[in-house]
This record gives sequence, C-alpha cells and structure tokens, in this order.
Amino acid sequence: MRFKRVFAVAGTLAGAAVLSVSAAGTAGAAPFNVVVPHVFKQAPTTADCESQLAIACYSPNQYEQAYDMNPLYSQGLTGAGKTIVIVDSFGSPTIQSDLASFDQEFGLPAPPSFNVIQPDGPVPPFDGTNSTMTGWAVETSLDVEYSHAMAPGANILLVETPVAETEGVTGFPEIVEAENYVINHNLGDVISQSFGASEPTFPSAQSIFALRSAYENAAAHNVTVLAAAGDAGPTDQTSDGTDYFPFRIDSWPSSDPLVTSVGGTMLNLDANGNRLSPDSVWNDTFNPNITGPTPAPAAGGGGVSAVFHRPKYQDSVANVVHGSRGTPDISLSAAVNGGALVYWSFPGGGGPGFFIVGGTSEASPLFSGIVAVADQAAGHRLGQLNPTLYGLGDGKRSGIVDITSGNNTVAFTNTTQFPGTFTVQGFNAVRGYDSASGLGTPDGARLVAELAGR
Repeated sequence: MRFKRVFAVAGTLAGAAVLSVSAAGTAGAAPFNVVVPHVFKQAPTTADCESQLAIACYSPNQYEQAYDMNPLYSQGLTGAGKTIVIVDSFGSPTIQSDLASFDQEFGLPAPPSFNVIQPDGPVPPFDGTNSTMTGWAVETSLDVEYSHAMAPGANILLVETPVAETEGVTGFPEIVEAENYVINHNLGDVISQSFGASEPTFPSAQSIFALRSAYENAAAHNVTVLAAAGDAGPTDQTSDGTDYFPFRIDSWPSSDPLVTSVGGTMLNLDANGNRLSPDSVWNDTFNPNITGPTPAPAAGGGGVSAVFHRPKYQDSVANVVHGSRGTPDISLSAAVNGGALVYWSFPGGGGPGFFIVGGTSEASPLFSGIVAVADQAAGHRLGQLNPTLYGLGDGKRSGIVDITSGNNTVAFTNTTQFPGTFTVQGFNAVRGYDSASGLGTPDGARLVAELAGR
C-alpha cells in the first residue's frame, strides 16, 4: 500500500522552515515518492530553495551535468529512435500540457512523440479530491518529466492502469496485463516502474511468481525493466499502509531478478550541476529540516529478498547478499534535500507550479533516460542489464562510480500493526557492492560507452 508521504510546512517559508511528515490520502495513494508541498510559481534556483526551505532543489540541466550526459548529447546521443515506457496507475489529466510547460521552462525540446494508452481499460474520471489519484498524478509528472529530461530525444509512452497498485497483489494484475500489451506490440525499449509492494504483504511467494509474466516476456524481447527500490531504507510499509515493518524486508518488483533495482543517492551540486562533494546514500530520515523533530523513514531501499534466490549475476557479491537476491543494483538521485523540480497543474495538486519531489521514484526514470541513450548508442535494445552491470563492476573505467559514504538506517513510530517506536538498522555504504547503494551510481558518458560496446 503506497501513501504519498507529504512533508508539510510547519512554520514560515521565509528562512529555514521545519518540515514535518504526515500521511496523505487513502490506501494506495501513491508509490515511491516524497513531496514537499510548497509551490513555486516559477522555477526556483537551488539558492532559492535553500533560502526559503533550507533544502536544495535541482533542475534538469543540473542532473544532466551531474550524470555526465552532455558529452553524449553533443554526439547526437539523446535516446533518438527509442521509447521509454512509464507505467502508472490513473496517470494525470494534465500531463501533456505539464510536460510542455516543464520543457519551456528548462529549455528542453518536446519529445518526438508522447502518447498515452490505457491497454487494460479506461481509468476512472480524475477526481482532484481523491488523494490516491492526485498521488499518482504526482508520480506521473515526475516519471514523465525526468525520463524525458535525461533522454530528450526519446519517445515517451505513458501507460495508465485503472486500479491503484497497493500492498500485496492489488493493482498488479492490471499492470502486468498492460506491460505485456506493450511488449507484445513492440511499443517500447525500456520500462520504468516507480512503485512496489513489501514482500511480506503478498499472500505467498507463489502469488508473486504468478505476476512475473511481463518480466519474463520483457527478457524474451530484450526490453529493459527498471523498478524503484523503495523509500524506507531496509524496511517498508505494512498492509495497512500506515505502519512499517520493524525489521528488514524487501519490496517487489525491485527484488525480482529480471528487474534492475534502482536505489537512492544524495547529490551536493552547485548551480551548474557540478559536484561539491561525492554522492552519498540517500537518507533524510533524521534531518529535522525534512521530517521535523520526529524521525520518519525517508531513505533509499535496499536489502535481500525473502522470495528470490541469488541470481547468477550476483555470484560476485555473494559475500554481501549470501543466498538471496540483493537490492539495489545501481543508485541515482532520490534525496528530498536535493529533490527534483517537477511541474504540475492537475486539480487538487496545489498548483499550477513547481514542486520539490524526491524518492527512488525519481531515480528510476532518471536511469531510464540513460538506458534509452545507451540503446541508441548500441543500435539495439540492451535488454536485461544486470549481468552486464555486475560484469562491469565499479572499477575506474566501468562507468559506475562507487558510493562509499552514508547508510539507510531508519527510525519511526508505529500506531497499528506493530505499535511502538523502532529503529531498523540499515546498511552502510562501503567500498564495492553494498545493500545501501548497490554497485554505485552512473557516470552517463562512460556507462553508455561500456553498455554500447564502444
């Protein structure tokens, strides 16, 4: 069950505002994103965000520089001829015009094509008072805008489904059917999924195995599939959508061996997107400017699956994952303190305007853009990435930069299924693979060259 964890301003927006966590909406309100509900009518600079909210915010141009994409763009490698598939429940009724406004603000070209389909049936009429729908509209805005920002020459296909994904099985049959439709009709090259459900909320391992047909189909057709690793560090939400498991668990589909799991990092950038310090593991849990005086989970997901055994491509990191599938595989920007500037205008969203959004829902579409560019550079679909990524490792020439600082430990107070105050110890970033950041974070130009065999 996914709640949009809203960070509500508790005080003046002038100077260092303190933000406090509150749950918004009904069951299944949104997937892996974290939103600061302060609207900027015009796109702010990083300095604006820091002065008004005491947190950083970044634009597409800064991410492009941070991930070393500009050398690729100068060669005409923009994802041209490739299609990124974004899958979201309900979608957003204003996404077409919102993307146009986003592009105009940041000087991005319109995608060659941007289509919206509903292959599993029409979605319900949008209701701006329904926080489940508005939560998914936020997710749609983030996914579409930042996959496009990283691969400005790629086509975008938004696939909307009519049932909200929640904890356990609910919503996944419709997602699986829609993804199989896309694959069977040869509509896309890379699929980005910014949602997931805690493994323990499924009735059984068999109920997860029964939902894997789209990933098996994608593997057979060389379509790359990505999934966000989660926003609660080494744990995630219980079936009621308000509490967290007070022990380590993993989430699916991030934990699926046929999926590339995308975790979260924190960037520290100047106005041009240059790094002021090395990236670290995303963890805003204990930052009072984000959560207020009481810690709440806001950290990159990672751990080991209780459902899937270690795939062969992770044999090289068996000392970390032991006999289980480990996540994440790779990590990109997800911090709220350094969140993405996202534009939306749908009813009930507090806009129109720009908002700061973090979470691994940001990391997955960012990486989908890099994959689309790599597909173009290779001249063909790259398909399953994990065997190649682990083959490259995190050496100096691999295109994957090791993350060696930070952890994803979280703390929280539960009220229902597991009442009490808990700290769930996460994982430390260390040299080499770890369960906080995976193999590391991409250097776009180098990784594309490696993936494309250049």
